[in-house]
Amino acid sequence: MGIFGKIMDKIFHHDAKAAPTPTSAPTATGPTPVRPTPVPQAPASSASPAAPPPAAVDVGAVLATMAEMKGGGGNYQSSIVDLLKLLDLDSGLTARKELADELGVHAAADGSAEQNIALHRAVVAKLAENGGIVPDSLRT
Repeated sequence: MGIFGKIMDKIFHHDAKAAPTPTSAPTATGPTPVRPTPVPQAPASSASPAAPPPAAVDVGAVLATMAEMKGGGGNYQSSIVDLLKLLDLDSGLTARKELADELGVHAAADGSAEQNIALHRAVVAKLAENGGIVPDSLRT
């Protein structure tokens, strides 16, 4: 999984990771119910997606919750370094170069302020493209 995939996983599955694992329900005693035989269905076409697209996620709310849990979160609204740190991902230059290559962002020299700003914008735009509800405060 690429770095952007890790970013999406941390944001889009934040609630699932924070939610407690449900315990199994107690089994009922008595005879096992008879289930009807399933009706055969036509095979799915190869053009159908393997998994449904992720549900819309309020990116701003998830990040704000994560920042609150960590006591601040720095300037994740406009800093790619702080955003990656908030998500507990590598924020070093090598990781940012890899992310820039993954997203096709080459605005200036690697590690420069211009490149980091462009990278943050690209990540936010890509989150929105993938079903994230992104507030204007993140679209700097």
